[in-house]
Amino acid sequence: MEVVWALGQVGAVWVALVLGLIVVPSALGVSLGISEAYMWLLVKTLEWATIRLQKSAKKPQPPRIPTANGIIERDETPMEKEIALLHGADFEFSHIFYFCRKGFEAIVEDEVTQRFSSEELLSWNLLTRTNVNFHYISLKLTVVWVIGVVVRYCFLLPLRFSLAAIGITSMIVGTTVVGQLPNGSVKNYLSEVVHLTCSRILVRALSGTIHYHNKENRPQKGGICVANHTSPIDAIILTNDGCYAMVGQVHGGLMGIIQRATVKACPHVWFERSEIKDRHLVTKRLREHVADKSKLPILIFPEGTCINNTSVMMFKKGSFEIGGTIYPVAIKYDPQFGDAFWNSSKYNIVSYLLRIMTSWAIVCNVWYLPPMVRKEDEDAVQFANRVRSAIAHQGGLTELPWDGGLKRAKVKDTFKEEQQKNYSKMLVRNGSVGSLSAETESD
Repeated sequence: MEVVWALGQVGAVWVALVLGLIVVPSALGVSLGISEAYMWLLVKTLEWATIRLQKSAKKPQPPRIPTANGIIERDETPMEKEIALLHGADFEFSHIFYFCRKGFEAIVEDEVTQRFSSEELLSWNLLTRTNVNFHYISLKLTVVWVIGVVVRYCFLLPLRFSLAAIGITSMIVGTTVVGQLPNGSVKNYLSEVVHLTCSRILVRALSGTIHYHNKENRPQKGGICVANHTSPIDAIILTNDGCYAMVGQVHGGLMGIIQRATVKACPHVWFERSEIKDRHLVTKRLREHVADKSKLPILIFPEGTCINNTSVMMFKKGSFEIGGTIYPVAIKYDPQFGDAFWNSSKYNIVSYLLRIMTSWAIVCNVWYLPPMVRKEDEDAVQFANRVRSAIAHQGGLTELPWDGGLKRAKVKDTFKEEQQKNYSKMLVRNGSVGSLSAETESD
């Protein structure tokens, strides 16, 4: 009985500290300086570890700065010019070496699949995952790493789990209660308060430090917010600074409970599995939402999958066929404190959340870009590419034309046929095909 009583007392003190020092201040949008002190200590520790690592190395070398091209120095010379260097633009068997080299480069490191794995770090951040530049650990660094494991798993993980449980429970209960009110300004106001409050608690559960830039460009009601996609927590990062109407497929389990509760208080757009494949139905419902200027802006991630915080891949055109004003948002995480990227083909959602909650912190920058509208002479694909370019430029991300669906699907034959067409067009322009045909007829 004494043990149970003692555990109860410890639990009561724990809950009181969590509520008094974290939950209540975060709900009110104020900070007691605890997060700032923690981040200062963390930065100093990582700086010391980096310096110690460099000094302890037997052959210290400056860290290799990863480039957009990765480990292969690629020559971006056009096909026609590069083949012309081999023996002229006319058909030669030596042209095969160009395609062989491109094939070897793609096998060793192509520019697509590397975007579906965690980005490399410039220096070790005292987490389990390391990088290609790390080769040696001193005894002091090992001791610090062990202390870090104890802190992350024995203190930060229970604390973050408690905050996440409080945030999710508050979201379900709060939206369920607000959902019983009649539609009107009071219900909308209370719904936004509940969503903002719970999002702030969930961000604290991630030890999140988020820097929002250009807040005057924040998405407005009746608009569409589009952002690059790195992690499932992207939505929490954005709802920490404003309310949005989510778009997605209906799920089961805990996610389904949250969806059913939140849709009662906020006009989220959830689709059944059978409906999500009907493009016309999806577009119709989204247009109806956008047409109502009193509804919250829709939040969409047009890449359709998570990319590893280094690039922005092809935006699906469906989001840009709806009409209305597009509010681009660029999100860029700092991998030094934790890897926010979700490699869904390697980790399930539970494993991913465990990695997130045992990292040091989630630090990121969010840029609100000026609103954009589709031009008269612009189709949906061109508009999507223009928005993608703006997001990539602002976030310092590499812009890639490839479809993020390549994470799980094979390359379409049309991509391979495109290279064949380019080569044949080059031969036709230079008269090589015509001369070969004439020689064949004369023979």
